[in-house]
Amino acid sequence: MPHISLPESQPGIRGAMSFRPETARPLNDLVEVLLRAPNSLSPGERELIATYVSYLNDCHYCQSIHGAIAAAHLDGDEELVRGVKADFQYAGISEKLKTLLIIASKVQRGGKHVTTEDVTNARNLGATDVEIHDTVLIAAAFCMYNRYVDGLATVQPRDEAMYRERGKMVARDGYVNVSKTYLPAEPTKP
Repeated sequence: MPHISLPESQPGIRGAMSFRPETARPLNDLVEVLLRAPNSLSPGERELIATYVSYLNDCHYCQSIHGAIAAAHLDGDEELVRGVKADFQYAGISEKLKTLLIIASKVQRGGKHVTTEDVTNARNLGATDVEIHDTVLIAAAFCMYNRYVDGLATVQPRDEAMYRERGKMVARDGYVNVSKTYLPAEPTKP
């Protein structure tokens, strides 16, 4: 049961954002840029980073929804998402992404855990400065999002089909577009 009065029809972060829509817009804008904007990492790879950090933080809602979005971007490959969470070193992902997941896992524990060697290893496997930057920011942001969801004890359904359908919708339409039900209208420019 949520710690404050949140709409039961909006699980996870959606309920918290519905409660305070003026904070929802910048949070959605940030995740839209981090996970969907043009980047040399695919949306599926970036969603895997968000999923893995959410898994490490034991946030059921975030690891489930972002895992579903990742799978939707990766041709429905739910097994790959499960493999990344179980032990990404043996998952069918690139060596570069594995080094980025190491960086993300260290950010999850605390930013100062990331070492020069971690960054050098990622660069040696082709990671760009933008990819390293965005990996760190995705990991840091998802620590915040996970704590937001769990700190309010939001409703977190166990229905995988619900996450799968929502994941397909977000993968197709984006975070801002599917969040219009609780985002305030864009301010008009003078």
